[in-house]
Amino acid sequence: MKRAIALMTFIVAASTHAHAQVAPTATGGNASMQYSLRYSQIAEIYGGSQGDQQKATASGDFKYIRHNEHLPFSLLYGGGYSWNLSGGSYGNGFFENLLLTQGIIGRNWSVAFEDNVSYRKEAPTTGFSGVAGTGEPIGQPSPTPPTSQSVLSLNTSTVNNTATGVFTLKINQATSVSAGGGSELLAFPDGGGQNTDSLSANASLKQRLNSRNSLSVLYLLTYYSYPGSDTTFNSNILLASYERAWSRHLSSTVGAGPEWINSSNPSIVPSSTRITANATASYSFRSGSASLTYRHATSGGGGYYFGAEADTVSAAYSREIGRKLTFELTSGYRRTTGLMNNGTTNADFGAAQATRKLGRSFSLFGSYTATVQSTSSTLPSSALSGLLQVIDVGISYTPRERQFRH
Repeated sequence: MKRAIALMTFIVAASTHAHAQVAPTATGGNASMQYSLRYSQIAEIYGGSQGDQQKATASGDFKYIRHNEHLPFSLLYGGGYSWNLSGGSYGNGFFENLLLTQGIIGRNWSVAFEDNVSYRKEAPTTGFSGVAGTGEPIGQPSPTPPTSQSVLSLNTSTVNNTATGVFTLKINQATSVSAGGGSELLAFPDGGGQNTDSLSANASLKQRLNSRNSLSVLYLLTYYSYPGSDTTFNSNILLASYERAWSRHLSSTVGAGPEWINSSNPSIVPSSTRITANATASYSFRSGSASLTYRHATSGGGGYYFGAEADTVSAAYSREIGRKLTFELTSGYRRTTGLMNNGTTNADFGAAQATRKLGRSFSLFGSYTATVQSTSSTLPSSALSGLLQVIDVGISYTPRERQFRH
């Protein structure tokens, strides 16, 4: 709990800093900055017994990028506040997501650090902040980076912090090796789910075969623990992947390999041998983009299981129609099965959003999001059960991106 409170304090302090200053201090090079302010009114329609709700949301995004050849840096922030207009009071309050990335680039090597920390009242679905109905762009993998919350929650505070670091050495024009590590904390300050911690280490080798094809091998070790419980387990993955650029616009990656689970308490998390796999495809065109992603692997349990086998499929599409209209689609499926054979939770979501520019800086937007979840497990009441529909309309203000030099 102390770690969760400390993380929430960091989020508030970081977001205050982002709004109070034009940009963080940089040592040199060009930089760019942009922000958006949004207001929307939202109707949430529940298929269960929770009762429908109408609420308003004020939110915003802030982006700062330092384009430095040797020390690139970026800061992305998205957050806001929702308040009740009528009906129930689910998901009201603050929500925030802060992503920091720092690179150090040498002649034949590079180091990259990334930290993503978020606070919200529900499990993330669409947009960078993970909250439906804010008017953020949704035609991209959502949220970014993806979270381990494969079980969707409702009206329960969640804090999620993911930190990674990786060192990459370029041996020659075709071969590179890398090694890194990371950690993730998933906490429920009000007790609505199972707090989960993980630590990971990885090493990989990538070989470029030609201008279109590459092969890589990854070893990943992840250690999972649960505060308040003596149950722990680790996952060892050996993944071989093939990447291909089919054209300037289309690229794909497929990978598969064995996964070994070793547990400190076999009666809770049985030791086993499994298969892990992933596949991605992305296509970019002049006026938009499309992507499709699949992943199958062991997870910490999504906040509701002591370890789980998770399947995730997501798709995204965005297109500009003319100069003033943007249309976006996104959808996803999440299947979470407890490692101790204690049931399966299935969750689906889909969203469509249209944005219409009004002059240089203002836009109108509207979206529809549907989320449905069912389970054969006995889960806390904070886990979404049934269908949730979100309908919103709103207005946004986004001035031109500012370019400047330090």
